[in-house]
Amino acid sequence: MSYTIALNFEDGVTRFIACNAGETVLDAAYRHKINLPMDCSDGVCGTCKCHCEQGQFDMGEEYLEDALTEDEAAAGKVLTCQMVPSSDCVVAVPAASTLCKTAPEPFAGTVTAVNAPSATTLELFIQAEKPVAFLPGQYVSIQVPGSQGMRAYSFSSRPGSVELSFLIRNVPGGLMSGYLSERARVGDQLTLTGPMGSFYLRPVQRPVLMLAGGTGLAPFLAMLKLLAEQGCEQPVHLIYGVTRDIDLVCVDALEAMAAQYGWFSYATCVADADSDHPRKGYVTQYMEGAALNDGAVDVYLCGPPPMVDAVTGWFRQQGIQPASFHYEKFAASAAPLQEKIA
Repeated sequence: MSYTIALNFEDGVTRFIACNAGETVLDAAYRHKINLPMDCSDGVCGTCKCHCEQGQFDMGEEYLEDALTEDEAAAGKVLTCQMVPSSDCVVAVPAASTLCKTAPEPFAGTVTAVNAPSATTLELFIQAEKPVAFLPGQYVSIQVPGSQGMRAYSFSSRPGSVELSFLIRNVPGGLMSGYLSERARVGDQLTLTGPMGSFYLRPVQRPVLMLAGGTGLAPFLAMLKLLAEQGCEQPVHLIYGVTRDIDLVCVDALEAMAAQYGWFSYATCVADADSDHPRKGYVTQYMEGAALNDGAVDVYLCGPPPMVDAVTGWFRQQGIQPASFHYEKFAASAAPLQEKIA
């Protein structure tokens, strides 16, 4: 028996390793040639201290309180030299991947389809050679065929699948947009590198509010697919905002999910004042009291920089401090910028 451990480094790189029954995370990492920080490896120095964000494990009693205090242990801190998992885990490592002598791993994929759900959005489907592990919300960099250019896109597919999908803004003259619109063919070989990113779904322990702007819907589709598979006991509400009516995509999928799962609800809004959409304006206008749960809510936000700035400013103006607030900014031709507040 073995467990899958996601090592999420502070530079956003994630490596997935197999940890055998009875094996410590530190030993498993070294077996995978990942040099996690360590000094004594005996639970004495605290050099290997990390944070377990998800999963079950045993720390035993063979470590000193100087290395890990009771308060730190209660907050989810672990010593990887003592941590023996009893389930799959997500471990945040307070060091860059390069310092641990590891890096994002490239893998190959084959184009199976390119759709245009709207004039402003493209949907890319890729068949990987084997199931791709990632945390729902993370992204990969895809090399554009015929160039040295790389573009970063969040998965919209379910983690652990060989069938990968991505929502991509159709940018006139864009490097990836030009390839997908003009030259892409079924069977094309692509090189993807990842997964990466600190924007991903944490364990759902309280109501969740998801705020998506444009193709920032993609990571939420991955999150929702995982929740639908695993089950969810907390309400999850998504507000999906776009600039124009034509930018709304995947609404049928959201409607089907809302009809099937009582824990999920959603609303769409369009910023264009000339729109006929029943909800005009911005997502901040539709962040109603029930969805905010008096601040006892985990907020996830993915959209262009002006949207992220507007939402973070709205929370400050309202004096609302969510239990946790995770966001990702993205812009055309740029890697996502990710941060966690609270």
